[in-house]
Amino acid sequence: MDVVDSSNLQRQILHNLDRVGMRKVDSARLTLEAMNPDLKVLTYDTRLGADNILDIIDGYDVIVDGTDNFPTRYLVNDAALLKNIPVVHGSIFRFEGQITVFNPYVGPCYRCMIPEPPPAELAPSCAEAGVLGVLPGIVGSIQAIETIKLILELGDPLVGRLLTYDALDQSFRTFKVRRDPTCPACGEDAPPIVIAEYDDLCMPHPVGV
Repeated sequence: MDVVDSSNLQRQILHNLDRVGMRKVDSARLTLEAMNPDLKVLTYDTRLGADNILDIIDGYDVIVDGTDNFPTRYLVNDAALLKNIPVVHGSIFRFEGQITVFNPYVGPCYRCMIPEPPPAELAPSCAEAGVLGVLPGIVGSIQAIETIKLILELGDPLVGRLLTYDALDQSFRTFKVRRDPTCPACGEDAPPIVIAEYDDLCMPHPVGV
């Protein structure tokens, strides 16, 4: 639901200077179809929300999550659990990246790993914190590998494992992430999932006087 801006170009390689001001979904589709005209690219030029997410993800085999905010990540997680669709998650911050795979009811979900969003002051936006331009490409490439593995049933996907990458010292580390039996979304006694907006959970709190 956005247009190409020149500030996007150091990390969003689907776009270029000639497309500044163009709808991002149209720019992305043009780039992908130019690389492979046999692709069928479906675009959704709308804000992903509780009112449309179940319809949008319906019928897909894998969700590749490159979202940049906590409300949308929780929304994607809950919808994926309802639809039983695995999520290949990737996130970046300054010089670091994280990748994992959430396979519903097989491994942990996003809420098992992060039950509640952090305070807004600990989750700055890209504009506030900055991101090394090449980092999204590295994390995105690993997400693409995990997606291919899931579709073709190859190898050992990152289910129950969080892969972290630090660009400053060029290191990868893997951490185990276990399914939480008390998880409010996928736990044994979890209540029925309700698809709802979570923007209010991640908004800055008013400062007391």
